[in-house]
Amino acid sequence: QVQVVESGGGLVQAGGSLRLSCAASGSIISVNAMGWYRQAPGKQRELVASITSGGSTKYADSVKGRFTISRDNVKNTVYLQMLSLKPEDTAVYYCNANLRPGSGYVSRDYWGQGTQVTVSS
Repeated sequence: QVQVVESGGGLVQAGGSLRLSCAASGSIISVNAMGWYRQAPGKQRELVASITSGGSTKYADSVKGRFTISRDNVKNTVYLQMLSLKPEDTAVYYCNANLRPGSGYVSRDYWGQGTQVTVSS
């Protein structure tokens, strides 16, 4: 059984910072890309940032220069450092891990339960 668990959300004032963490655990053969998505009320879920197992990163234009994604391949953990937060960053943030579980032969996506980030103006 594989679990993906996020932590680190909360309430912060505009201009503040938060750091999200996400760990994949359980029976895992290998972890490919990991990423963060977010979904604001009434909006579709969107990619915030992603990182491959080799360290290549991708960011949404709206967060470039403010957010940094990183990962620890030994711990199967991905982080999202968020600086200069804006009210429009308010959303539920979901962690995604594309991985091969010990019980299967193909990789697939696993999602965390989500963590709320609220930025007050």
